Amino acid sequence: MTYNFQFRDIFAQSDFLLDGLLLTLELSLFTMAMGLLIGVSGAAARVYGPDWLRRPVAVYVETIRNTPLIVQLFLIFFGLPSAGLKFDANTAAFVALSINLGAYSIEIVRAGLEAIPRSQIEAGQSLGLSGFQIFRYVIIFPALKLMYPSLASQFVLLMLATSVVSQISAQDLFHAASIIQSRTFRDFEVYIVVAIAYLVLALVFRLVFAGIYQLVFARR
Repeated sequence: MTYNFQFRDIFAQSDFLLDGLLLTLELSLFTMAMGLLIGVSGAAARVYGPDWLRRPVAVYVETIRNTPLIVQLFLIFFGLPSAGLKFDANTAAFVALSINLGAYSIEIVRAGLEAIPRSQIEAGQSLGLSGFQIFRYVIIFPALKLMYPSLASQFVLLMLATSVVSQISAQDLFHAASIIQSRTFRDFEVYIVVAIAYLVLALVFRLVFAGIYQLVFARR
């Protein structure tokens, strides 16, 4: 079997692919920031919060982690308008990805918080530090160091999962590839290019996260 690869038509629409790549990066970075915020606050609630707060957070985590991302995305984009709350495709994608990443981040951060020895917390209490000061100065930094590799891996998986937002016509990299495929009918070439793009993105993100670890954690 022979196949004649023709990438010319694909690269002729490189601007369209770059626009999709830019949105993929924007979604990834903003979602990572929001997911980390949800993760830290939700994990603190689960570990140190009162029962009335722990239980709703636990329900949120278990619900999100045990349902598909695409179902969550469709509920937000197609379901919420029935309740009077409507988002455009890009906003719905950001909300769904943030909610999804937040649930996974909570469990990762929770594991890091629970790994901090009780003796360190008691030492902070003996110094007269408030609960917030203990969390800020005694707990969160060593906990982040412990959980960082798992959190970084989850962030890379999130970046790859952004491809699902093309299902609601968000103009990400995969959506751009689908449009180019419908115009050129060069299926193999289009998805080879997209696969390489996601591979490069994943490797770049891993290198960046490794650099951040060396800069922030390894030298302390």
